[in-house]
Amino acid sequence: MASVSGETLGGPSQGETVATSTVDQQGIVAGLLGAATIALWFLLLDSLSGRPLYTPTVLGIWVFRHGEGLASPDTLAPSFEMAMLFTWIHALVFLGIGFAVSRLLRVAERHPNLGFGILLLFVVFESGFVVLTMTVAQDVVSALAWPAVLIGNLLAAAAMGAYFWRHHPNLRIEP
Repeated sequence: MASVSGETLGGPSQGETVATSTVDQQGIVAGLLGAATIALWFLLLDSLSGRPLYTPTVLGIWVFRHGEGLASPDTLAPSFEMAMLFTWIHALVFLGIGFAVSRLLRVAERHPNLGFGILLLFVVFESGFVVLTMTVAQDVVSALAWPAVLIGNLLAAAAMGAYFWRHHPNLRIEP
């Protein structure tokens, strides 16, 4: 439907489109930053222990082969194929998280009283991840040191948080 002046009614304005594009770009960058942070963390740990790509291999076997072969993880040879398959899934998950957080921050900027709820959602999400991992993926947790997983997630969250904080300096969180 067009108005007398020829402008389209009901669609997003150019300013809203640019803002949405910026939010999406921030979600992509933050998601990739988080995925890269945790991947580099485990590459460092695996390399220091003399088994590069061990962690993504274990996780890839758990996801794609339903844990078949994790009965004796100490003898597991790192697999570039499994590591790359898992890295793709890992990156996609973090892109989704980046998009979600970016959009939630946009809402929190407009409504500062929702910011505390979003922060609480993060704490519940991180705690839920740890509990779910320890109950559903016991074979993976036994193959990987759970403190390393927790530290890796916290490092990724810190990297993403620092990125978002830099791009949202006026964000206020009110109870």
